[in-house]
Amino acid sequence: MNRGILVCMKKNPVSERKLNKKMLERLIIVHNAIKAGLYPNNTRLRELYCARTAYSKVGEATINRDIDMLRTYFHAPLEFDRVKGGYYYLADNWEFSLNNISAEDMFYLSAAKTLLSGFAGSPVYSAISEVIDFVTDTQGIGKSTLLSRIAVPPRPRTVMDESCWINLLRALQENLVVEFDYAGRWNTQPERRRVRPYQFLLSDGVCFLFGYAEERSAERLFVVSRIRNLRVTADRFELPADFDFSSRCAGGKFGAFMGDDAVSFTIDFFEDARTYIKDCVWADDQVITDAADGSYTRISFTSSQVLKVMEWVLAQGPNAVPVSPQWFVDDWSARVRRMYARIKDAAKRNCAPEENSSPEEDAAPDQGC
Repeated sequence: MNRGILVCMKKNPVSERKLNKKMLERLIIVHNAIKAGLYPNNTRLRELYCARTAYSKVGEATINRDIDMLRTYFHAPLEFDRVKGGYYYLADNWEFSLNNISAEDMFYLSAAKTLLSGFAGSPVYSAISEVIDFVTDTQGIGKSTLLSRIAVPPRPRTVMDESCWINLLRALQENLVVEFDYAGRWNTQPERRRVRPYQFLLSDGVCFLFGYAEERSAERLFVVSRIRNLRVTADRFELPADFDFSSRCAGGKFGAFMGDDAVSFTIDFFEDARTYIKDCVWADDQVITDAADGSYTRISFTSSQVLKVMEWVLAQGPNAVPVSPQWFVDDWSARVRRMYARIKDAAKRNCAPEENSSPEEDAAPDQGC
């Protein structure tokens, strides 16, 4: 009977052991040594592991468990050659599954880390990059020079408390209600909140917690970096089937903001902003048309993210003018008038005579004031 078949079919409770980074690191080193035809024994494998990782020692029992893990969990056709005094594979073409990741996939994993760099310094980035680094490092694949051609422009980023992140993550995993003090963008006085956490949202370098605020009887978004005095309670909640945040945006794609109702917008864009709005899909139902005389481009769409749409329009300055709904047009007009009033106020402040200026300086021709 083929001994390789018997080895592959062997079952053992060892599969109940949970894989972790350090264990996978050892398994890859063990596999590579066996695959290379070194016929390593337990002692040799411990030496190789310490040399590769700079750990001072690893136990004989640990390596024995790793050998058993390869056989039972990964079904490695592994045997011990008593003549050569070491382990070998019955099937020369057998490959450890983690080693089957292609160089192209390694590149995209590394690229993903680069694309997440806007969250560098946050626990989520540290955790993800550690996993990516582990996988790419254990494959023996150096950093591709092409990766230097993929970059994320510098952007502001928030500082997040790691213990807060870890506790919120546990609350999400176990569907536990959390309590914390929170000062919002508009309500600047801290309030005690009680929330059923649904999701983490990553948007523009900021991490949000999306969940149901019990004291408001409504869903809310919370900037994680503003959360203080977090407590994970023992109270469990049932996660709704439709908990996903994207379903709250009425088809809009303007980031981490939501409103109660879907709103139909029509906005006209002028000059260089006409090209800008054609670069992206801003909403699921957007319709973009050019004016017959070529003077403007109109976009119509639906979204519940009213504040984000307003910020989007204002960011285009004089090259974006809302058409409907009327209440949105009125709000935009009022904001523009307030900006103009502040421009005039700033001009007056900047043109006021300095306290220690001389009469001659005060009488000098104005410099645009």
